[in-house]
Amino acid sequence: MKIAIIGSGFVGSATAFQLVMSGTAHEVLLIDKDAARAEAEAIDIVHATPCGHHNRISFGDYKDLMGSDIIIFTAGANQKPGQTRLDLLKVNASIFKEIVPQVMQYAKDAIFLVASNPADIMTEIVLQLSGLPKTRVIGSGTLLDSARFQSEIAQFLGISSETISAYVLGEHGDNEVLIWSKANVGIMGIEDFAQTVGKVFTKEVRGKIDDNVRNAAYKIIAGKRATFYGIAGALTKICHTIAMDANAILPVSSHHERLESARDICLAMPTVVNRQGIVQVLHPKFSENERIGLDKSATVIESYTQQIRAEL
Repeated sequence: MKIAIIGSGFVGSATAFQLVMSGTAHEVLLIDKDAARAEAEAIDIVHATPCGHHNRISFGDYKDLMGSDIIIFTAGANQKPGQTRLDLLKVNASIFKEIVPQVMQYAKDAIFLVASNPADIMTEIVLQLSGLPKTRVIGSGTLLDSARFQSEIAQFLGISSETISAYVLGEHGDNEVLIWSKANVGIMGIEDFAQTVGKVFTKEVRGKIDDNVRNAAYKIIAGKRATFYGIAGALTKICHTIAMDANAILPVSSHHERLESARDICLAMPTVVNRQGIVQVLHPKFSENERIGLDKSATVIESYTQQIRAEL
C-alpha cells in the first residue's frame, strides 16, 4: 500500500515514521511546501528502517502522488498555546483551497484521510473541494480522544487499556462527548468492573477524567508546542484498518446529511471502515445527557461549517 502525507511537520513526520516502522505501508511519500523539510524527514526515517521494516520512504511533489492508496492531510497552521482548534479554521481552509485541487489532479482514486484542525470541518472542506464520494473522505475524528479516554480509565482501574472499549464522539474539540454509558472492560460495564476491584467512578473521578481527555491537547501544547505521537498512532490505526480491509468500528469523522438538529456536517460517530473507506455509520442509543451533548456538538460544527462553506 502506498500512502502519501501532505505536510511533513510534527504530525506528518511522526505519522510517516509510525507507518513505516509498523509495516502498515510498503511506501510512504512526504510532500511539503518546504521541500528541504520533507527531504530531511524522509532521510531521517530511512535511517530507522534497518531496525524495523524495509519499506520505502521518499519525498516529492504532487505528481508523485500517482498510485497512492491513501492521502493523509496534515498540512496547515499548528495550534498555538491558548488557541482552540476552531481558531485555525480560516487559515487552514485557505491552505486547503490550494492543496486539494492539486491532489485531485494526480490521486483522485485514493481515500482521503484528514487530520488538520479543526478536523471535522476540514473533512467537510476536503469533501466539498474534491467532489469525492463521502465514503472516501474520512476525518481522524475522535479516535485520538477515545484512546485518551481508554487510557484514563485504564490508569484509574489499574488494567490494560487494550481491554477497554470506550468512545468519545461528536466534535474533535471542546464540545466532544465522552460516552460513559457504553464503556466496557472486557464483557463488563465499567461500573461493574470497578466494583470488583474496589474502585468507584465518583463525580469527582469522572470530572477529572473528562478534563484530562477534553483538555489533553492544551496541556501537551503548553508543554511542548504540539501534539503528534497520539494522532500519529490514530492515523496509523485508520490506515491499517483500510489496508487490512478489516471492517473495524472506529470513531472517525464523516459526512452526515442530518444528525440531531444539524445537517450536512462531518463529525465522529462509530463507523465501519474497510478498504473501500466508510461502509456504515452506527447510531447506538445514548443517555439523555450524551444525546444533548452530541446535539450541541453537531450544532457548533454546523455553525462554523456554514460560515466557511460560503467562502469555498
